[in-house]
Amino acid sequence: MSAITGTTRLACLLGSPVSHSISPLIHNFSFQYLGIDCAYLAFDINEQNLKEAVEGLKALHVLGFNLTMPNKNKILEYLDDLSDAARLIGAVNTVENREGRLIGHNTDGVGFMHSVREQHIQMEGQSMTLMGIGGAATAICAQAALDGVKTIHVFARSTSSHLPRIQKLAASLERETPCAIFLHDIRDLAALKTTMRESRLFVNATSVGMGPDTEGCILPDPSFLYPELAVADIIYSPWETKLLSMAKEAGCTAFNGFSMLLWQGAEAFKIWTGEEMPMKPLRDFLKQKKIFP
Repeated sequence: MSAITGTTRLACLLGSPVSHSISPLIHNFSFQYLGIDCAYLAFDINEQNLKEAVEGLKALHVLGFNLTMPNKNKILEYLDDLSDAARLIGAVNTVENREGRLIGHNTDGVGFMHSVREQHIQMEGQSMTLMGIGGAATAICAQAALDGVKTIHVFARSTSSHLPRIQKLAASLERETPCAIFLHDIRDLAALKTTMRESRLFVNATSVGMGPDTEGCILPDPSFLYPELAVADIIYSPWETKLLSMAKEAGCTAFNGFSMLLWQGAEAFKIWTGEEMPMKPLRDFLKQKKIFP
């Protein structure tokens, strides 16, 4: 990190826990590489002390800040305005301090869709199948619709407490975009197999397969897969989940969520600074640090 001076501005992450986050590493490298006089820190802040933290950051004229769990929904109470994606999703992971006005953004979906394009997969006018209706899944669903995906089939437990949220989102997206969104019970394997055959992209946005239960897999067997289907798993620990191993064996293009993590950070960086995050030098730096294989 460059030397802290009397003009150094602050950006930060608010969440609990945050000690594991690599966001400080990513942003501080990028600030230093581009010669931007800013430092990025992580603060352990939960919903109970979020209001006071936001008031303090606003008083300090910070450049902006990120939110992670459990603060992505609670932060809405303390913002002056929202981007279109944040308004549709109902959750914020990036806040821009625009001359004292706090503007909420959600860059998770942007990050994911950028990781898809990085794989040379064109999704405009195509169909996708999405597993899960948590925060990441909701952001992916919204951004995919905004980016021109034609049809999204969403699979989730019919008993999930998040179901009303995704139903509301689906209704909003169908009003505001040409995208058609269909909700399915995750136990309906016949419907899953059918929609996957119609899809260009299959996305696991659940925690199934994440460590320590690395033997878990969102699909019951490889018969659901075919070579023309691209498969994304937003998990990146382990680096290759059982789903991704199965997909590669079936001849699919398969990729994890690490690029999504980097690109959502890059979008936040651009919102704050107007600059592009230096992705190739950053990837080289992270690989040198053994952050990824």
